[in-house]
Amino acid sequence: MTAQRRSLLLLIVLSGLIISLCMGLRQSLGLFMRPMTLDLGITAATFGFSIALQNIVWGVAQPFVGALGDRYGARPVLIGTALVYASGLALMAFSKAVPGGLEISGFLLGVGTAGTAFGVLLGTISRATPPEKRSQTVGLVSAAGSIGTFVIAPIGQSLINGFGWQAAMLVFAAIAGSMVFFALPIKEQALPQSPSKQNLGEAVREAMGHRGYLFMTLAFFACGFQLVFLTTHLPAYLALCGVAPGVAASALGLIGLFNAIGTYMFGLLGARYSQKHLLAMIYLLRTLIIVVFLLVSILLPLFRLVAQIHA
Repeated sequence: MTAQRRSLLLLIVLSGLIISLCMGLRQSLGLFMRPMTLDLGITAATFGFSIALQNIVWGVAQPFVGALGDRYGARPVLIGTALVYASGLALMAFSKAVPGGLEISGFLLGVGTAGTAFGVLLGTISRATPPEKRSQTVGLVSAAGSIGTFVIAPIGQSLINGFGWQAAMLVFAAIAGSMVFFALPIKEQALPQSPSKQNLGEAVREAMGHRGYLFMTLAFFACGFQLVFLTTHLPAYLALCGVAPGVAASALGLIGLFNAIGTYMFGLLGARYSQKHLLAMIYLLRTLIIVVFLLVSILLPLFRLVAQIHA
């Protein structure tokens, strides 16, 4: 194996680990809604607003964090945003003692996610990977982001059950801080590219005028809305229905596991078939499955009630 291939393999592994930790932590925060609302006396809307703020800040901060990555390299951006991420989680554990603590935490988590999630690392991977293998490689690294949920959600629920939500949140903060160590060995091995004098403002204007970019943004908006809504509110919803907390953690873990499988599979298919058609199929299937889930959760209790009446 050549030195360049070893360097690329190391980059893929480290990127997968960082994205896995980042997204696993982010998509497991819904486990904290019920214990935090009961302990702190806050509403689900207050907790939900903090998660929503995280996602808004993630989107707004992404172009600026990406620009910093292009200028200074991925490693310093990853280290800085990993520390911000860890700070946001640690603050959330003590949010009651800080005015606006949950909102500040949401802001910090958004900035941290902007740097340690897909944007900076996938850009680095894309530049270092030959075009003919880019789709498969990006799919592989993206799939790792969902494996994190499969592992971290059950761990988080076990920590909450055994030690309380504050201790579990501090463990989450320590896990976020560990991303710093995975970022240290990252060295970009970009393929030769023609230099560009385009600044950030020009890049944003070009993107806003690109039809494909606008439609992709809408697609990611729909994706984020569906996924964050489920991961944030599903655990509390199941708890209200009398379902054991471990079931919610298992459900989040299974979402992550099958998302990882699907991401890698569609990454392979994206190298052979139209990526926009594949994406349209994914969103159509997701919509149909959510509709079926809602219909079953509404109609099944109704059928049971009718059966009891006629019994």
